[in-house]
Amino acid sequence: MKATHKNEFGGAFLLEKISLNLEREIAHATNKMKRTHIKELAGLVGQEVVIKGWVDIRRDHGKLIFIDLRDASGKVQMVALPNHTEAHAAAGTVRTEWVLEVTGKVNARPERMVKKDEPNGAVEIEILGVKVLNQATTPAFDVSSDGKEIGEDVRLKYRYLDLRRPRMQVNVRNRHKAMHYVRDFYTTEGFVEVETPMMTKSTPEGSRDYIVPSRLEHGKFYALPQSPQQYKQLLMAGGLERYFQIARCFRDEDTRGDRQPEFTQIDLEMSFVEQADVMEVQERMIIGLVQKLYPEKQIQQIPFPRFTYKEVMEKYNSDKPDLRKDKNNPNELAFFWVVDFPFFEKNDEDVGGKGSSGWTFTHNPFSAPKPEFMNDLMEKKNIGDIMTTQYDMVLNGYEIGGGSIRNHQPEALKKVFEIMGYAPERIEKNFGHMLHALGSGTPPHGGIAFGFDRLIMLLQNEPNIREVIAFAKTGEGKDLMMESPSEVDPKQLKELGIEISKKK
Repeated sequence: MKATHKNEFGGAFLLEKISLNLEREIAHATNKMKRTHIKELAGLVGQEVVIKGWVDIRRDHGKLIFIDLRDASGKVQMVALPNHTEAHAAAGTVRTEWVLEVTGKVNARPERMVKKDEPNGAVEIEILGVKVLNQATTPAFDVSSDGKEIGEDVRLKYRYLDLRRPRMQVNVRNRHKAMHYVRDFYTTEGFVEVETPMMTKSTPEGSRDYIVPSRLEHGKFYALPQSPQQYKQLLMAGGLERYFQIARCFRDEDTRGDRQPEFTQIDLEMSFVEQADVMEVQERMIIGLVQKLYPEKQIQQIPFPRFTYKEVMEKYNSDKPDLRKDKNNPNELAFFWVVDFPFFEKNDEDVGGKGSSGWTFTHNPFSAPKPEFMNDLMEKKNIGDIMTTQYDMVLNGYEIGGGSIRNHQPEALKKVFEIMGYAPERIEKNFGHMLHALGSGTPPHGGIAFGFDRLIMLLQNEPNIREVIAFAKTGEGKDLMMESPSEVDPKQLKELGIEISKKK
């Protein structure tokens, strides 16, 4: 029985080996070799490969035709020789940005031709065959430069071309690496990633909402979230204790270099914490991110300095000054914290429907006052002197993150809205869900949100966040590539119960 078993096993193994060899021979014969990424070529000298990518540059020297081919992993120089007749003829027809499949042999370059500063500078592909996967019309602009010489509107209109340029490729890929690091960091720290709704309720949170009409309930609307602020506090009421999210946020406000109608936040919340606890975790996250992904950059001071709002305003007349010692050095990072913000500031807007109260929040209505000011809040006195538990992180003249310890007692939160002039019925209508949740047994909690686009902009040494967002909008909030905002079919408006009034 044993002999039979061995023979059967050995026979099966032999048949499997013959089958694999046959498959390889067939694949080679039909030119279905596995694709090799360009970054792998340096270690494959002497081997035949199939590579696929875009024509970066084509130089026709008559008998010799040189083509630089690039894929997502890198770039390599190829040469078509006259003795490979069909390949040489095909190479003579291709143009910039055509998409090719090339069969070729990896050859070592002569010593005098080696380009030591390039990843594939020591090799060259001898073209044996060319297959055109897609031709390309003449590009609207050169994608080999950094693009800064080209008008931004043109770049945004042809963003799919603009993304091919090396600088944009680096920006998008480094953004991915940073996002991956953030997820790993918070997961290791015991946070749970939770997605919160994109369609929510319109509540006054400081900026204008983007609203979405309901088809089933005419005259009623959802709102796109300005931030997950209320949901993340509700998660603390739900007992999650540590939450984070790479969150999409929407604000219908005027745009500028570091602002877009839709943007990304690193959003998080923590239960049973005080201000120092939240700040300590975020500081470690940021330091680790810089040291791992941007080792060429130097953090000016660790731990990050801390200043009160009063100190920075008196000394710099700004709550986000650029404190770099050498502002000409883009790799110098001057992080610091600002604390002890005033809770309220003067305001003439009638937010409550009964005349202006004269006050509005400076950062966030859900913040808690510093403990020593809780009595003033509850008694609604000395309002201008009340300080909040808000904390901002600043980098090189930009606020990159802000948060606070929250008002977890419903009566204290209600006092904030009363100070701002909200009538009781308005408080219940807009924030009743929050008050009920806080009264259900919600622990003390606090959190922070980082402007992820702004952070990446600074780390990539870019002048605005549009350079680190794959499909950015213009300063006026327009998507020139998709041509939005745009009109919709009248049938859609009718279904929603909406009529468009003509401008006079």
